[in-house]
Amino acid sequence: MRVPSNPLVLIGPAILLVFAASFAAIWLRDRRLQYLLFFCAACLFFCLGTLSQILAVPDGHGPNAMASSFLYTLSVLLLNDGLLRRSSQRLSLAGYLAILVLICGGIAYFFYVDRQLIVRIYILNFGYGLICLATAWRLRQLRGGMFAEKILFWILLAFSLHFFPRTVLTVGGVAPSAGAFGTSPFWLALQFSLAVLGVMLALALFAVTVSDMVADLRHERAVDPLTGVLNRRGFDERAQELLADARNRPISLILVDIDHFKSINDTFGHPAGDAVLKDFGRLLHTTMRQVDVCGRLGGEEFAYLLPNCDASGAHVFAQRLRESVRENRFEGLPQTQQLTASFGVAAARHGESLSELTARADAALYRAKRQGRDRVEVEERTAKGSPLSTTAAD
Repeated sequence: MRVPSNPLVLIGPAILLVFAASFAAIWLRDRRLQYLLFFCAACLFFCLGTLSQILAVPDGHGPNAMASSFLYTLSVLLLNDGLLRRSSQRLSLAGYLAILVLICGGIAYFFYVDRQLIVRIYILNFGYGLICLATAWRLRQLRGGMFAEKILFWILLAFSLHFFPRTVLTVGGVAPSAGAFGTSPFWLALQFSLAVLGVMLALALFAVTVSDMVADLRHERAVDPLTGVLNRRGFDERAQELLADARNRPISLILVDIDHFKSINDTFGHPAGDAVLKDFGRLLHTTMRQVDVCGRLGGEEFAYLLPNCDASGAHVFAQRLRESVRENRFEGLPQTQQLTASFGVAAARHGESLSELTARADAALYRAKRQGRDRVEVEERTAKGSPLSTTAAD
């Protein structure tokens, strides 16, 4: 092992260890963020690769070149796999093995068979640049994501591209000698560029991680844990946003109430009632459009807000949903037990608040229950002055 003459060269590995420990600490707080383990491992393996070269472990130019290239390549692969996993993608095991064989095999060939240092430099740097570019391409949707995701994408793209001009400009066609490699312009430029862009990339990863944690907290605050749809607070916040945007007009509200839900709890017990609510929430979620908002207002009452949908369209939607409830079988109830629901529909008026719209939909819902349940009542009146309604007989 070689003792470094300048202890300052150990600053880089020390910074990498700090980043690795930070990623691990955040993961311990929120273990759902599995991609943090890949970032942590990437920092650790890059640190080991750097120390392998600085300390000359293992000894000998050939073994050291092979060991450091393996560690660096694995680090790059783990970093890119972590980025992909954050976006529900991944790098396959076959991809890991193929890239490791290509890069490490090339390093071995151009050391032990045809010794050319400059080719080894190009293999490593161009190889890493291509790997990161491929990841940036697969994550190009981040350009339209959160602010932190946009920053991450452009830093990743800059990090990917810098491998090519930096290598050409600092190495050119003349390879530094093995003894002078550690003081060559290429090595100094490599350390500087990796220090600057590497730290920027790590900070961008931290920013995205914090954004993910905040988004998770907002999601937990806004979602009803039993049914999986929005809770009252989450629904009100999202509904008010949609009502304030004129591009969503016409917009309609549907209130849904499970018929005779108290008798379900009294007859089959509260666990059965919870199972019914869970299945009911799942049914509501699967029938909604991507632009719709669905929430549980409390107890057995739910709400749908349908942008770009007038009262007539909401009436058709509610009727389909009413039939789906009748045809569905719910966990916690006997197969012979049929569940029904009542619906109240109202279309938003210009300048109307959410509470005013809800009051009109609630009046329609109350009328549906009063007239026998298992019905759809629409607050809007026809030309003849009678409310639109749909019953099971229809």
